Amino acid sequence: MNDDIGGPDPERTADRSWGEEEEEALRLWIALARCYFSFSRVVSGKILEYGLTVPQFGILEALHHLGPLSLGELAEKLLVTGGNVTYVMDRLEEQGLVYRDRSIEDRRVIQAKLTPKGRKLISEVFPPHAAFVKGMVSHLEPDEREELRRLLKKLGKQVGRTEESREGRG
Repeated sequence: MNDDIGGPDPERTADRSWGEEEEEALRLWIALARCYFSFSRVVSGKILEYGLTVPQFGILEALHHLGPLSLGELAEKLLVTGGNVTYVMDRLEEQGLVYRDRSIEDRRVIQAKLTPKGRKLISEVFPPHAAFVKGMVSHLEPDEREELRRLLKKLGKQVGRTEESREGRG
């Protein structure tokens, strides 16, 4: 047992076989993961107050701001599988919030569209949702928010390129 209060117990911990730069990257990953988990948990709770799940809200929001989209485009925008979009669309259709329509340009493509009821719902809940998210980041100065957004976007793009090269797509 380690006599240092709060210190790691050398008999129960692995040897550190990585350097300072790796340690820094790992700490960044942990901070990013914890931040995302906290942010997403709070936002998910708020979205549930609207009577929607996060994927349902995502589809309604995308259709509201971008107009009709194919199911493939929705999956890409929401970073989910086509099967997930189909399942969520089924639930939203049951509620009368969306419908599917074959594309006029390409009959093989099925587009998701908002019903009047769906448009009314997302029009009502999106403004308070945006205000809620704004409140969550209000402790950051505007330039800090922009810098954080820029850095996260930069990191995300590089991670995406790394993933593509690993999969032989890049």
